[in-house]
Amino acid sequence: MTQTALFSRPLRVGLVGTGYAAKLRSQALQAEPRAVLAAVAGHTLETTQVFSQTYDAEPIASWQELVQRSSLDLIIIATVNRDHGAIVRAALAAGKHVVVEYPLALDAAEAADLITLSNAQNKLLHVEHIELLGGMHQALKASLPAIGIPFFARYATIKPERPAPKRWTYHPELFGFPLIGALSRLHRLVDLFGNVATVSCQMQLGDHRQLGDRPSTDPHYTTCYCAAQLRFQSGLLAEVVYAKGESVWRSERKMAVHGEKGALIFDGDQGMLVQTEGEQPIALATRQGLFAKDTALVLDYLIDSAPLYVTPEASLYTLKVAEAARRSAATGQTMAIG
Repeated sequence: MTQTALFSRPLRVGLVGTGYAAKLRSQALQAEPRAVLAAVAGHTLETTQVFSQTYDAEPIASWQELVQRSSLDLIIIATVNRDHGAIVRAALAAGKHVVVEYPLALDAAEAADLITLSNAQNKLLHVEHIELLGGMHQALKASLPAIGIPFFARYATIKPERPAPKRWTYHPELFGFPLIGALSRLHRLVDLFGNVATVSCQMQLGDHRQLGDRPSTDPHYTTCYCAAQLRFQSGLLAEVVYAKGESVWRSERKMAVHGEKGALIFDGDQGMLVQTEGEQPIALATRQGLFAKDTALVLDYLIDSAPLYVTPEASLYTLKVAEAARRSAATGQTMAIG
């Protein structure tokens, strides 16, 4: 989008989704005098009606109907990953500004087409990446100069869940390849270290169908383990581990970056700079309120033409890296990033 329109009235927002991210978006809009949540479309009309009543919005039977509402200025998409691309395309074609939770689409070629469409329509297309706004990422970025040239990074997010929930995040078709559905795991590193030269990846999905615990037609998996190795064009090596489910036994949320003059270790909500002379704690800002911050920045952009913190092109680049990881996991080969 090359130019934004200034709005003399509160923006009227339509929301697709009624889950966790949609709830946080709705709460953010409730606190915003510059926008109003006018309409919501969810998976079922019953769920949508309950959700809409909470936030004083109009329930809409389908997202297809919602994006065609002429009274809406902005569409926020917070639903299953599989549907992102189709809803973004319809909303842009209807002349709406669009905010979508990552990933923009499950296919990089489709995502690129959507960016082209947003430019042709002169409408905002913002792909949310609140990990870049979080305390850990901001502290890590500010502290990187202290360790000199970085050589190796490891980022692990591991979440045991027993029993594994039968949610869309455990459904391959709805969530997508793990590092596409959880694109922020790669995007954080790309934002810090730049372009990737090669990627290799391994993935293991587990279920209990062979034990008779679930019907053979159940598409949900019970365990996901995905590990990728990246070589950046700078020479830095990185490992990304994403795991969740029943056969994962200890939670971990840890980022470590090792460099010529020290290391940065972030374990949960604790940060540490490690150097020859000792260890020094790093303060981290809270992780709360990031969806509200993202929402406020979008309104700053639309109303005051203030710059946004991330571009859809940056998200698309990381999506291409994630696609290369998917191909690597399928073929066993290391993939070069063009």
